[in-house]
Amino acid sequence: MTTTALQRQALGSYGERVAERHLVELGLVVLDRNWRCDEGELDLVLRDGLQLVACEVKTRSSVDYGTPHEAVDATKLERLRRLVRRWADERGLRPPETRIDLVAVLQDGHGAARVEHVRGLV
Repeated sequence: MTTTALQRQALGSYGERVAERHLVELGLVVLDRNWRCDEGELDLVLRDGLQLVACEVKTRSSVDYGTPHEAVDATKLERLRRLVRRWADERGLRPPETRIDLVAVLQDGHGAARVEHVRGLV
């Protein structure tokens, strides 16, 4: 793996830890991390009350190539919906509600990361 790829992987792992800590502080309960199947990956699976939440974490060191929000397009959102249904089906769960969230983490090297939690992507 190249140095750049390792740096990108480290930044992503850092962002997922920051996002998880932020969500737990808000009262969400972590059910799974980095769940993978042949269709893709869910960064975080959580429970918020009775809602099952799939959370996509996007971490950036700058917005030179776009914001974390721009990385979640309609195709990505539909894949996340399929993945969270599959995650629940594999566990025999039938949550009354399912939600897709985004946590955008910006760590530009100047102090603490900025974290934005977007609930219920449409």
